[in-house]
Amino acid sequence: MLKLRFLPALVFCALSAPVAAQQAAPSPPVIVTTGEGVVKLAPDRAWVTVGAESRARSAQEAQRMNTDVMTAVVERIKAAGIPPDAIQTSGYNLQPEFDYANGKQTLRGYVARNQVQVRVDALAKTGEVISAVVTTGASTVNGVRFDLKDRESAEREALRLAVRDARRRADAAASGASVQIDRVLRIEEQRETGGVVRPMPMASRMGTLTESVTVAAPIEAGEIEVRAWVTMTVAIR
Repeated sequence: MLKLRFLPALVFCALSAPVAAQQAAPSPPVIVTTGEGVVKLAPDRAWVTVGAESRARSAQEAQRMNTDVMTAVVERIKAAGIPPDAIQTSGYNLQPEFDYANGKQTLRGYVARNQVQVRVDALAKTGEVISAVVTTGASTVNGVRFDLKDRESAEREALRLAVRDARRRADAAASGASVQIDRVLRIEEQRETGGVVRPMPMASRMGTLTESVTVAAPIEAGEIEVRAWVTMTVAIR
C-alpha cells in the first residue's frame, strides 16, 4: 500500500519594504535674520476730508439745509480744479437731538452731517482747497493725509532694501561664527508687525470752523516713510 508523506514546507517571505523607516536626513544648520527697508519720499498727493452739519427743528429742514451747503462746497471744490472722480462721500448722518431736564427727554431738533473726501493730486492746491470749502460753508476739516501716487514702486523698493539688509546681517553672523552661507532657504515678508507704513494724517480733527478763512491755509507736506520688514533663513556649512 502506497503511503504519502507530507513534509512541512518552509516559506520564506521576502520583505519588499524596509523593516524600519529610514532616518530622515538631518536639517542643515541655519541662521535666521530680520531686515528692514526704508524709503523716504516727498508726497505728491493729499487727501482732505471736509464736512458740514446743519440743525433745524425738522428732519426735512435739516436735510435740506445740509444739502444746500454741501452742494455749494462740492461745486467750489470742482471750481478749484478737482475732477469729479476725486470727490467721494465718506459719511452721512441724520439724527435727532434731545434736551434732558428733570428726568424728561425733549426733542430739540435734528442735525444732518455730511462729509466728503477729496483727493488733491496737485499738492500745491491743498491749502487753497481747504480755504475755499471753508468760505463756502464747510464747518469741519477732519484732517489732511499725504500719500504717494506711485506707492507700489516705493513699497517694492522698501522690500528690496529689507531683503538686502537681512542678507547683510546673515553674512555678518556667518562671519562671526566662522561658517559659510550655503544657500537662502526662505524669505518671508513680515506684514503682521506693521508691513508698509501708511502716511499718517498731518493733523487730527481740526474742529468746527466758525471764522471766515480768506487766505490759503499753510500746508507743510514733509516726507513719507515707506517701510518693509522681512525674515530670512539661510543654510550654513
